[in-house]
Amino acid sequence: MFSNKTILVTGGTGSLGKVLIRRLLSGEVGTPKKIIVLSRDEAKQHEMRISYLNSKAPTDEVIYNNFRRILEFRIGDVRDFHSVSSALQTVDIVFNAAALKQVPSCEYFPFEAVQTNITGPENIVRAIRELKLPVETVVGISTDKACKPVNVMGMTKAIQERVLITANLDCPNTRFICVRYGNVLASRGSVIPLFHEQILAGGPVTITTPDMTRFLLSLDQAVDTILTAVKSAKRGETYIPRLPSAKVTDIAQSLIGNRPVKTIITGIRPGEKVHEILVSEEEAHRTITRGKYYVIQPILPELSTGEEKKTPLGHEYSSNDNIMSPEVLLKTLKKFDLMINENAVSHGELLR
Repeated sequence: MFSNKTILVTGGTGSLGKVLIRRLLSGEVGTPKKIIVLSRDEAKQHEMRISYLNSKAPTDEVIYNNFRRILEFRIGDVRDFHSVSSALQTVDIVFNAAALKQVPSCEYFPFEAVQTNITGPENIVRAIRELKLPVETVVGISTDKACKPVNVMGMTKAIQERVLITANLDCPNTRFICVRYGNVLASRGSVIPLFHEQILAGGPVTITTPDMTRFLLSLDQAVDTILTAVKSAKRGETYIPRLPSAKVTDIAQSLIGNRPVKTIITGIRPGEKVHEILVSEEEAHRTITRGKYYVIQPILPELSTGEEKKTPLGHEYSSNDNIMSPEVLLKTLKKFDLMINENAVSHGELLR
C-alpha cells in the first residue's frame, strides 16, 4: 500500500506521529521511498532523529545526509504556506497530524487554534490546488471533540474536516479523507499519564466530574484506523473505530489499586465534555459499518457514492453507551501495559 511512496507527516514528532512513523518504517504496509516529518520543534526532531539513528555522534554528523535518508526531517509550520508547499513537492500521501489539541489552551488562545487546525489543512489543500501537485491521498486526523463541538479545539477540528471533505471537489485528482477518534491512552496530554504522576507522588488524583466517561483507544489502534482508512476509504469519508469505554473514576481506581491515594473532584475544565461523542444524531443516518469501523458518508451530495446503508447507526455514538465493568477495565489496562510498576518512583519507570 505504501511501497515506494513518499509520505508527509505533519506534526510527526507528536505521540501519534511517532507511532505512525514507526509502523510505516516497519514495512508491514510496504516500504516507503521516503517519510518526511514536518514540524516546528527542532528539539523534538533532533531527539527523534537520534532515536532512529541510535547514534551518539555530534549534532553536525547526525544532521548530515538528512535528505538522503528514508526518514527526513523538515523544520516548518503548517500555518505557513511556503513551508507546506515546499514540503509537498514530491509527496504521494499526506497525514495531517499537526494540531493544537489541549482543550483549555485552545479556549484561552482560540485564534492560535484557528491558525493551526484550520489554516494548516487549508494550506495543504491550497498548495495541491494552486501548484497542481500530484498528491494521491490526504488524511485529516480529527477528534471526537469535532462532533457536536462545545469547545474551540473541537470547533476548529470540525472545520478542518469540512475543509478537507470539500477539497475533493476542488482537487479532483486527490482523495481527501478523515479519521476521528477520542483521547488516546497514554498519549501526551491524556488523563492516564496524569494519573500515573499523581499516584506516584502520593496523590491526590484529580477527577473533574464523577460522571465522566472516555473511549479506550491505544496509539496502535489509532494508527490501525488511519491505515485502514487509507486502504479502504472513499473520497470524503470519515473513519471511526468502534471502541469500549469506561468511567474515569473506574480508570483512576484501577490504577490506584490498594495504594493509600485519595481522589478529589475538581470540576469540569473550560470546554470539557462529560462524554466523548464520535457520531452525532445528524451524522448517524449517513453512517455505515465497514469491518470494525463506522464510516460517515460525506455530507456533500456531489461526493455521494450511492452505497447502500445496510447498517445505519440510528443514534449518536457516545462513550456513555458501552461502559466496561471495573473488572474488564482492569484487564484492558493490563493488556495495554498501563498499570504502574510497584517499584516505580517516576512516570518514566512505568512497566511500559
